[in-house]
Amino acid sequence: MNIETLNSSVQDKSVAEVIAYALSLGKKPVVTTNFRPYEVAILHAVTQVIPEIDVIWCDTGYNTLETYKHAEYLIDRLHLNIDLYVPKQTTAHRDSVMGIPEVDSPLHKTFTNQVKLEPFKRAMAIHQPDIWFTNLRKGQTALRDSLEVFSKGSDGVLKVSPFYHWTDDQLDSYLNEHDLPNEFTYYDPTKVLENRECGLHIDTVPK
Repeated sequence: MNIETLNSSVQDKSVAEVIAYALSLGKKPVVTTNFRPYEVAILHAVTQVIPEIDVIWCDTGYNTLETYKHAEYLIDRLHLNIDLYVPKQTTAHRDSVMGIPEVDSPLHKTFTNQVKLEPFKRAMAIHQPDIWFTNLRKGQTALRDSLEVFSKGSDGVLKVSPFYHWTDDQLDSYLNEHDLPNEFTYYDPTKVLENRECGLHIDTVPK
């Protein structure tokens, strides 16, 4: 079944139905998180369907104190099966060498690879998932506007974003309904601008 057909088949499905359907399409699902705003929605929704799913957390080492407390709370409350991946170099060491480079600095690409891309690639190589749940949503970046609920990377992994068409207001209602906390002090040292692509979701094949 191609991506266009998959997306057509879930147009009127609930989030839980999309997740259940996606799980029927593969054998090794994962969900990734960095505990940014509204991440709790995908973590809650997926673990309601498959509580034991592997949750990959790639921690840049630059999260705020509030984000770390939020993460620990959700790990305990949702009984998340967390597999943590961190950069190979400590934050203190990197700060002494380059700090956090400006986005137009030639060091920014190296920094991004160290704190985000390398841990993520390492995690995916170890887990080798065929289904990857994310909380990508339309309207976040120009690139993400070109995706859909289902998309596929050049590595063949089926990426599933059950909340893709949801607005912030709809997600707020979801969090209120399930008494879930949100966290807005999240900091991504690689992204700089809100509408700038983070880099983990760009390797997709045409629909």
